[in-house]
Amino acid sequence: MRPAEDLTAKARIRDTALRHFAEHGVKGATMRAIADDADVSLGLVQHHFGSKEGLRDACDAYVVAYIRQEVAEAIDKGRLEDPSFVEHTRLSSPPVLRYLGRALVDGSPTAASIYDQLVAVTEQFLAGREDAHGHAAVFTTMKLGIYVLHEHLSRALGTDAFSPEAMSRVGSAMLNIVSPEFVGPDLVDQARSGLDSYTAGQEARND
Repeated sequence: MRPAEDLTAKARIRDTALRHFAEHGVKGATMRAIADDADVSLGLVQHHFGSKEGLRDACDAYVVAYIRQEVAEAIDKGRLEDPSFVEHTRLSSPPVLRYLGRALVDGSPTAASIYDQLVAVTEQFLAGREDAHGHAAVFTTMKLGIYVLHEHLSRALGTDAFSPEAMSRVGSAMLNIVSPEFVGPDLVDQARSGLDSYTAGQEARND
């Protein structure tokens, strides 16, 4: 997400709601707390979104649009090897993934739709294989489990699982664990090249 000063009030409210819903769930989050954290009036939140359900719907729509855009950039536009794309993903995705992990646990209708869409995208790469749909569903569930169980993963890694460093470590582990034949050797090679270039750039900055 962009710095707060670059956001419109409506976008700032939505981004604040993403954090609150991820931390407290929809039931635990309050419109007033979101308004206070976004530094706006409760009336302005109600003006833009109407109710907490309307705000949740806006967050759901944002997450769907974000995931579609990232998939299009990575796969359709072939940016998996681009370290700037990897960096963008590392910095912009944590709020979305935290929200998605909580939504999957809480049973958001849109979370179910996102899950189905991710299964469908994965199944496209497995077309022609035996039980492509079943393999896609299991693989998608395994990947989403990282976001649902992020607190435990953070404890195991000794750092926030959504930090850029940890996300690179998780990405590298996934590339090593998953058989290249499963998702396609070309995609694996592209993803590894992009991740290696991004990691090398980060290490050079820290030297």
